[in-house]
Amino acid sequence: MLVIASIISLTFIIERGLALRWNRVIPAAVEDAVENCRATADAPILRRTCAANPSALSALLITAVDHLGVPMEEIKDALETRARHEIIRLERGLIVLEIATGIAPLMGLVGTIYGLIKLFNALGEKGLADNSAFAAGIALALNATLLGLLVAIPSLIAWSYYSRKVETLTVEMETICDELLRRLERTRKKP
Repeated sequence: MLVIASIISLTFIIERGLALRWNRVIPAAVEDAVENCRATADAPILRRTCAANPSALSALLITAVDHLGVPMEEIKDALETRARHEIIRLERGLIVLEIATGIAPLMGLVGTIYGLIKLFNALGEKGLADNSAFAAGIALALNATLLGLLVAIPSLIAWSYYSRKVETLTVEMETICDELLRRLERTRKKP
């Protein structure tokens, strides 16, 4: 069981590492297009750039551009809805790492207890002829706890790191969208 948990955990660590790369969530081309979008007339160029560079930020910006003709509050509501969807996509798989962090040591402990029960049953049936056999049996039983910790510790590190990274990416995307909307709102209000 612990081997399966370690394979699953490692798979999600690698997958989230690839999916949460900065340039994959916030592509440089999209950031440049946002910088160059100074008025609502530039919005179609921004939309094309976003469509050509699919990402979480692109999805948010497409939502903003598609709602430019409506009041700012409606744009913000549409962005908040889309942002929740994108955050869920960014957090996908993190629950698996969180569960692995909690369950792997417990599975290791179950393995250790099971091993000790078997050891003591064997001792009860055959007696203690050699202390080294007893020590070897305990060491073998403790290997399960060690394996559980070896699964849990990297999972905990990855879960903590990726959770923080999602938070950082979310704040950055929010900042980019907010700056764009403020800039476009100023140009909409000019006579």
